[in-house]
Amino acid sequence: MMTDQKTSEGIKTCTSRYSVDKTVSRLEALLKEKGVKLFAIVDHSGEAATAGFEMHPTKLLIFGSPKAGTPVMLAAPSAALDLPLRILVAEGADGKVLLSWNDPAWLEQRHGFPADLTANLAAAGMLATKAAK
Repeated sequence: MMTDQKTSEGIKTCTSRYSVDKTVSRLEALLKEKGVKLFAIVDHSGEAATAGFEMHPTKLLIFGSPKAGTPVMLAAPSAALDLPLRILVAEGADGKVLLSWNDPAWLEQRHGFPADLTANLAAAGMLATKAAK
């Protein structure tokens, strides 16, 4: 059971009009359309079920582009802790589906890479908001 969770500093969130599965499908299509590599989809709720837990549908997409991420990691190797990019798609107890991702400005502050590289990480927010509509 998912409890109400406040958005933490550095996390951006938007609400999807669609179910978790439909939102994930929309994200997959957008990634393919943009030529961005999808590395994995982690089905947290599916894995929770195998351990005997009930969890609202929750999936994490891990994706990125070496062309965008590598300059960031070259400037600040610790950024590899947060790359590839991720979008969490989760249904809350209220039935709302939320998409969450790391704020690129927060990642810049956390890892100390040059501000001009922040735009390299903006894809998560653009994809999330487009998939949610």
